[in-house]
Amino acid sequence: MRTDASSETLPTSAPQAPVRVIASAQSWVEGEAVRQLEAMARLPGMKLAVGLPDLHPGKGAPVGAAFTSEGFLYPYLVGSDIGCGMGLWNVDLLARKAKPERWAGKLDLEGPWTGDTEGFLQEHGVKSSGYEAALGTVGGGNHFAELQRVDAVHDAKVFSALGLEADRLLLLVHSGSRGLGEAILRAHVDRHAAGGLADDSPEAQTYLTRHDHAVAWGRANRALVARRMLDGIGAMGQRVLDVCHNSVTPRRDTGRTQWLHRKGAAPSDEGPVVIPGSRGALSYLVIPTGESHASAHSLAHGAGRKWTRSAARERMRERFTAESLTRTAFKSHVVCENKDLLFEEAPPAYKPIDRVVTDLVEAGLVRVVATLAPVLTYKTRARPE
Repeated sequence: MRTDASSETLPTSAPQAPVRVIASAQSWVEGEAVRQLEAMARLPGMKLAVGLPDLHPGKGAPVGAAFTSEGFLYPYLVGSDIGCGMGLWNVDLLARKAKPERWAGKLDLEGPWTGDTEGFLQEHGVKSSGYEAALGTVGGGNHFAELQRVDAVHDAKVFSALGLEADRLLLLVHSGSRGLGEAILRAHVDRHAAGGLADDSPEAQTYLTRHDHAVAWGRANRALVARRMLDGIGAMGQRVLDVCHNSVTPRRDTGRTQWLHRKGAAPSDEGPVVIPGSRGALSYLVIPTGESHASAHSLAHGAGRKWTRSAARERMRERFTAESLTRTAFKSHVVCENKDLLFEEAPPAYKPIDRVVTDLVEAGLVRVVATLAPVLTYKTRARPE
């Protein structure tokens, strides 16, 4: 594990806060991502900056990172998709009865849900946002809804305690607050650019109120995506876990309030977590272990991008047809009718998930409970012109 970057090993422009990159020598971490991590560590009030094994460059701030600050909080570090996270559902359908080809032909999660969105939100204790037309939709980028089968169980006790059965399907949903989170960040950036907010200021309290609403809305959105997905395959499901990986939350580990920012980082203090690979790789169900202060109470949230989207489009078009990318090495199906997105999200554009998880295991941060293989990954249908 790469440890603290202290003033003895950094140039004179050393960051004000300690910087840790939790990754082995076998892991590839782009230098620009580390530079961004160090730049964020120089922000006023910053106490710790941590890069996880899926660390990669973002728009000004790295993804796959967690930061603690005191006296200030930074909406820019949370980003536009406030409340983005992953939920896992136990599906009451045997894996051997899966019909991925048939389901791929008929599943459609685009467009507004035709049910009672206001009632659904009330049921989940969430107020309306004005963005209900997007409630129950996956969104773009790396978001997805994926039916999975159990590949292997490594910790039967924890696996059973979660109510899981090795012969049944699971559903993993990765989505967030859609346009709501983007509007909240835009309102902040219009007034403060990438600057932070004093945590005792009215502006900070306004942001936190809106932030918490977006986090709750994102969780409800994942639940509705799952409902639409399960309705589409004629099954029922029960949520096993739901974690947020874009947020800022208060902590009092030191007796004083500090702010933990996660940007593409799963929590290590809320129980089991699923760390997905690319759509052509395994996902890992893990349980956090050991003391997590040094990792900012955070874990990798996925494989992390290896190539930019533009580079992935160029490279994948040279090697594959769009049609070939709708099937994977696991013989799973991919529903993605946006060809640019299909190339951008191709498995080679991501880091190897087994290396990411191995780094976390070797750092003493997780234990693997089970591996999950893709059966059907839903991303998007084509939108009418």
